[in-house]
Amino acid sequence: MKARNEIFKIGLVLFLFVFCGSAVFAQKSPKDKFVFGPLNPIKMPKVEKFELANGLKIFLVEDHEYPTIDLRAMVRVGSVFEPVSKIGLASVCGQVIRTGGTTSVSGDEIDKELETMAATISTGIGRMSGYINVSVLKEDIDRTLEILTDILINPAFAEDKINLAKIQEKTMISRRNDDIGQITDREFRKLIYGQDSPYAHHPEYATIDAVTRQDTVDFYHEFFHPNNTIMAAWGDFETKEMLDKLKRNLEPWKSAEVKMSSPPKVDYDYKSTINYIHKPDVNQSNIMIGHIGGMMNNPDYPALSVMNSILSFDRMFKKIRTDEGLAYSVWGYYGAYFTYPGVFSCGAQTKSESTVYAIDLMLKEMKWMTEEEVSDEELAKAKDQYLNSYVFNFDSRAKIVNRLMTYVLFDYPLDFMDQVKKGVEKVTKKDVLRVAREYLRPDKVQILVVGKQEDFDKPLSTLGEVSDIDIKIPPAKPKNK
Repeated sequence: MKARNEIFKIGLVLFLFVFCGSAVFAQKSPKDKFVFGPLNPIKMPKVEKFELANGLKIFLVEDHEYPTIDLRAMVRVGSVFEPVSKIGLASVCGQVIRTGGTTSVSGDEIDKELETMAATISTGIGRMSGYINVSVLKEDIDRTLEILTDILINPAFAEDKINLAKIQEKTMISRRNDDIGQITDREFRKLIYGQDSPYAHHPEYATIDAVTRQDTVDFYHEFFHPNNTIMAAWGDFETKEMLDKLKRNLEPWKSAEVKMSSPPKVDYDYKSTINYIHKPDVNQSNIMIGHIGGMMNNPDYPALSVMNSILSFDRMFKKIRTDEGLAYSVWGYYGAYFTYPGVFSCGAQTKSESTVYAIDLMLKEMKWMTEEEVSDEELAKAKDQYLNSYVFNFDSRAKIVNRLMTYVLFDYPLDFMDQVKKGVEKVTKKDVLRVAREYLRPDKVQILVVGKQEDFDKPLSTLGEVSDIDIKIPPAKPKNK
């Protein structure tokens, strides 16, 4: 019996060796190419579209997975429409619509009641749109809609909350030069759009001080109307019942004529500039190189997206970070917006001693994109990156309905994303070279460096004439006693 057991153990060991060994030898090498099948069709939720008598457009999506309901509204408004002398008005107004309470109840009282329901209501205004967000348990939707309606129709713009919002804005002004990345992004936008452009301006102490309560009231009444708003709701509800609730609450919100100005035009002159911001308390440089970008409705947008991926990940990242080991981070981005041109930029964070060398490498990579076709491997990888991540645009109801509202708000077709996807699938190497030659200007880029020039490998002046940018914050004017 003992001998039989020994034979069994030896046989088991041999079997495991052969089985495991064959499994190991069957594994693919990292150099082997993996072939993936086509993506499964994306299952879109049913989106119901309605319009109330007052012009409020509504999207409803049932989702019974959790006992919650979310709402989001987008308003055609933005900081681009605020007076130059009162930059910051849109931000203050956007906050105080909610925090300032209503003519019947204070903002603090609203806070307390929402807390008892574990519900939230928030408002704000960005560069090109305003928003209203609501999240609530299904059982509390009726009361929350009543509060929301009161906020939208009867905002009080309480003076104390306006003052608090202005203090918060001033606090952000005082800290805006703390982060080197924020400095670089902010000042590069000024180089591209212009110092006084509404696409690049930012508040100062004086412009915040100039904002009055009446300004916030007037700004609200100019834009916040149901016929200038799109709303979506998704969550645990029956569509007909939810529509009835919205009608009952929001149809009393009166429509009005909205005299919307066209978004300000961008007149860009391609030119070469070298710009420097002295930041002596750092041991690394933030570099930004680029020029104006484009708009998302450009027929070449799919090809530009592929080109951008190749330039950023296959070229810039590989050369500057992987091969040369120069950068902590490196990126390239051909920016595009819905209503005005974005910014094309390449950037890097590198040690001070490799600043000019990194700039030279970035410029060479840009130029190379315009001189020869990309490889089959680069093209396939870039397209796969886009197409394989496409599904993540649909992994939540929130993403889907927010995107639909955005398309409606900016007059884009509802299937815009699908159009872009189909365009990316058709992009060829010739397309990439064509758009690179047409849209990239490696010989006419604006260069911005934020860092400590005493530690640079070479003077920035070896690249050309350097303009120093002053980022000192203008002090607040003393109030008249």
